[in-house]
Order: sequence, then C-alpha cells, then structure tokens
Amino acid sequence: MDDHLKESRVDGGLAYDGVFLKVQADTVRLPDGKHAVREFIRHPGAVVILPLFEDGSVLLERQFRYPSKHVFIEFPAGKIDFQEDPLVCAKRELLEETGYTATDWHFLCSIHNAIAYSDERLDIYLARGLTAGERQLDEGEFLDIFKAPLTDLLSWVRDGSVTDVKTVIGAFWLDKLTQGETAPGGWQLGK
Repeated sequence: MDDHLKESRVDGGLAYDGVFLKVQADTVRLPDGKHAVREFIRHPGAVVILPLFEDGSVLLERQFRYPSKHVFIEFPAGKIDFQEDPLVCAKRELLEETGYTATDWHFLCSIHNAIAYSDERLDIYLARGLTAGERQLDEGEFLDIFKAPLTDLLSWVRDGSVTDVKTVIGAFWLDKLTQGETAPGGWQLGK
C-alpha cells in the first residue's frame, strides 16, 4: 500500500558510537531509484510516566537540559535498559526520580518524538495510587519534583511555559481522561 513511499537501505554503518547515543549513516534507495544518505540517532527507547494523584493533581519535575541550556518542566521519564520491560522501567524511573511508587498502572500509547532524525520510541504510562518514598537519583542526576493541579499544567502548555513534547502530549492525555474519555484498552478513569 505505501510501497511508493518506502526507502530501502543499500549500505551504511555506525558513524558514531557514544556512551548513550549511536549515530547511524546509511545510504538508501529512494522510491525513484536515486540514492540519498540518511543520518539518524539510534536510541534504546524510553518511558514517560503520568503520575496522577486522587485530587486530580500531577507530579512533575524541573530539570536542566544541557542541549537547550534551559530548565524544563517535565513528567518523569527515563531510558529503557537493554532487554528491560517498559513497564518495569516506568516503575523504576518513577521511584528513582521522584521516590513515589504506584499501585495502578495503565499503558496509554507509544510516541515517536523525533521521527526525522531518531528511532526513539517513548511508551506513556498513567500511574495512580501514588505513595511517597525516598528518591534514588542516579549519580549526576539533579532535578526537583513538585505537585501541581492539572489545570495549571494545561495553562503552562497553552502559554508556552511547558514545551517538552512528552509532557505536552501527556498533559493532553490526562485532560481527555479526566473529562471521561475512554483510554486505549477501553478503560476510563474512576472505573
């Protein structure tokens, strides 16, 4: 059906092998038969956690992101370790970054946040039944956590204070779910 759009790999290889990221450079055959080079970042995948409290507020983080030289407001998230189950990763990251655990987990969707230059996939999970505990930050990880009403987060998205794509998408998911819309899998909040 989409064969007229597909590109196929001719050759290529690893152009950069970093500690975390790897850059691939491939020569591809375009649909018209010509060749082009595609450089992209290989990423192991990540999870995003939407921690929702009983009162409708959310747990957020403030973290400095070096590439943008800016402190961002974000949902907790983290890289999936080699052969790690994404839900296991989500539970681990929530505990490590925030100290919270959750008793109720729901997978919402997967997103691809940088399709032009990365194969990264993020799995988004809703976490409820939250209990506070002690954070277990990784060495070299510095972030603040705070609780905010979902309405504030939605306002920050609208006024441009929150621009992190995973957090913007997560906020919109929570807005829909708290207004009674059905989530993937057919469940609804409160049911």
